[in-house]
Amino acid sequence: MFGFPFELDEFQKDACKCIENKESVVVCAPTGAGKTVIAEFAIQQAIKNDERIFYTTPLKALSNQKFYDFSNKYGADKVGLLTGDSSYNRNAQIVVMTTEVFRNMLYCTNFGSISDNMKNVRYVVLDEVHYMNDEQRGTVWEESIIYCPTDVQIIALSATVANADKLTEWINTVHSKTTLINTDFRPVPLRYYYFDSSQPDNLLPLLSPGGLLNKKIKPEKRDFRRGPRGKAQQKSHVRQIIRNLFNKDMLPAIYFTFSRKKCDEQMEKCVSLELVTKEEQEKIKAFIDEYIAENPYLYNNKHIEYLMQGVASHHAGLLPSWKILVEKLFQQGLIKVVFATETLAAGINMPARSTVISSISKRTDSGHRTLTPSEFLQMSGRAGRRGMDEVGYVTIVGTPFQSPQEVADLVLSDANPLESRFAPSYSMVLNLLQRFTLDEAKELILKSFGYFSSSSRLAGLQAQIDINNEKILEASEFKCPYNLSLNDIKEYNKIRDNYVQNKQVLKTIYKQEKGKKRQLPSEALEFEKFVKGLLHKMHSFKCGQCNRYKKHMKSIDLLERYEKRGSQLEKEIETQRDIFWNKFLSHRNVLIDYGYLKDDYPTERGKTASQIRSENELFISEIMFSGILNELTPAELASVICAVTTEDVRNDMYSSGLPLSPIVRKTLNKIKDIRRKLEKKQNDNNVEDSMYINSFYSALIELWVVGEDWEYIINQVQDIGEGDIVRCFKRVVDVLRQFTTIDNVPDELVFTAREAINAILREPIDVD
Repeated sequence: MFGFPFELDEFQKDACKCIENKESVVVCAPTGAGKTVIAEFAIQQAIKNDERIFYTTPLKALSNQKFYDFSNKYGADKVGLLTGDSSYNRNAQIVVMTTEVFRNMLYCTNFGSISDNMKNVRYVVLDEVHYMNDEQRGTVWEESIIYCPTDVQIIALSATVANADKLTEWINTVHSKTTLINTDFRPVPLRYYYFDSSQPDNLLPLLSPGGLLNKKIKPEKRDFRRGPRGKAQQKSHVRQIIRNLFNKDMLPAIYFTFSRKKCDEQMEKCVSLELVTKEEQEKIKAFIDEYIAENPYLYNNKHIEYLMQGVASHHAGLLPSWKILVEKLFQQGLIKVVFATETLAAGINMPARSTVISSISKRTDSGHRTLTPSEFLQMSGRAGRRGMDEVGYVTIVGTPFQSPQEVADLVLSDANPLESRFAPSYSMVLNLLQRFTLDEAKELILKSFGYFSSSSRLAGLQAQIDINNEKILEASEFKCPYNLSLNDIKEYNKIRDNYVQNKQVLKTIYKQEKGKKRQLPSEALEFEKFVKGLLHKMHSFKCGQCNRYKKHMKSIDLLERYEKRGSQLEKEIETQRDIFWNKFLSHRNVLIDYGYLKDDYPTERGKTASQIRSENELFISEIMFSGILNELTPAELASVICAVTTEDVRNDMYSSGLPLSPIVRKTLNKIKDIRRKLEKKQNDNNVEDSMYINSFYSALIELWVVGEDWEYIINQVQDIGEGDIVRCFKRVVDVLRQFTTIDNVPDELVFTAREAINAILREPIDVD
């Protein structure tokens, strides 16, 4: 049934039926449940009906993986690839791409018209759609769904989230009829264990049969050792944990930790555990020899000896080609433990029998915080290989900074809801106004998931309003003994204040006239009469003799304060409800001031900026249009672009120790002036788009472009991962490549950018 050589699970069958019925579908299921099968059914349908399908992923690495998988399965002639770095067979029936490339297609940026881009496309798979939660890139998914032609079926595949129904309802509203297939079914169920260092030779079940915390688990005590520099360090139990997994036949395992340095340290601690047989070692050696023959720059990699022992680390600080080697060995069952950061949980095909989670808290830019339930689900979900394991094992390591009960609570928690990260940018404003009127653009902005879900997003403010309204009701229920209204009290207070002030003035007049031994002048007598009239009016109210007057005044004071607070909250709700449109208008104002928009349509400069993809498109455009890049050499151009695309805050406060060339330094000083002016304009319009000038890697890329070898480059910096350098250099290539494709770029800059790209893209930078 459905063209597969195996029986589908019920949720897979339901999703395939929706696709057959020409409906869009949201499939929300745990990691490892088999969501890709649903996409493969759509691929089969497209091939059968001579239609096309786009398969989008959030990461280039995932796109590359899917490209190779589908090429092997359906034939290389049927599959294409589009990422920021690669373009292959773009008119194929099955085109794999990053979600950002798909969004750019819908904007017609560098990819031709929508009708050409989407010709004969029946399906678009949005894999890992829960990335809408991503702080930096979440907007891309919302834009892709909003602008996707309604005759294209969307197949949105998501890990478990709490509000999949809201996401489905939203897609149903802005796109087409959409059905939710939501399941918590796991083909390989998970079993949870806890490592308690007081019982090091065992792994304890985390939960009792009744689903409560196992009472045998004890909280961890602080057991510090002095590190190599005299710093206190918690004792590591990684060897005992891995030995336990080995003895219980729970390997291979992915051991998640939240520090690259700890990944490497823990790998080193496990080197002598004898996790692989002699036969497996021979296979590892043969595979490594063959791989290094194709990638000779890996020959001296210090991690080779660890691979031979069946252990490896996997994190962003490593070369992409090295991570590919680790992944291939792990997939063949030759690596028994991979020590990885959480980035490995983001969809890379490395299923394991076990996952180990070293802590339920991690360090972020704003300090330590507990893992969210969704983060925990994503990592733990890597355990259990379908068709190979009956059970997947998840082991949480006890630490002094978490209680066993907190661990149990996290394991039993439901997934987090999807939250909108929709954020208008200069590029969005320019692209929308190139195709739509301002009113039409507003309609599209108000279609965002953020606006759609604003009722839940604003729930906190609404709750405050409800509490405030209760306080207002409570304060207004004060019963006056004389049935005076609020207006009566206000009138009394006004008269009383007037009387007190004028009585003081009258006393002063009496004092002045007393020594003159004469009658008060007529004006003073009139004033005296006026003051007595105020006193008479005051006495006509009962407030002066009421023993509840003070309490009444307190309730009135509270009422006024609560009413003022209510007005502020209502205003805040209105601001937050329209926050996306207000941000759109703020960016529009800056673009108008800089001459990129006229009469709400992009000028030639605006059309150029609309084609740029960066953190701040206007900043890059202003640098380019200033002309300061035109006379640079390829190495100098790469160096300057490196500085304005490097956002790594860890390296912002110190340099690599290599001097910048005089021309680069002079150019960056001019760019600082551009940033200063734009910063002021952005501040005036409440725009917070980032602008970087961080020259940490600039001298390195300049050396690389003029021909220095890789070993020389990495020896120039300490404590910086090779993967960080590669990623930085690739960001430079991404911007330089844009200079060669967008409109209105001077010919000399296009030529220099091409030369710089060719010089940068050599091993190991050119490996995905």
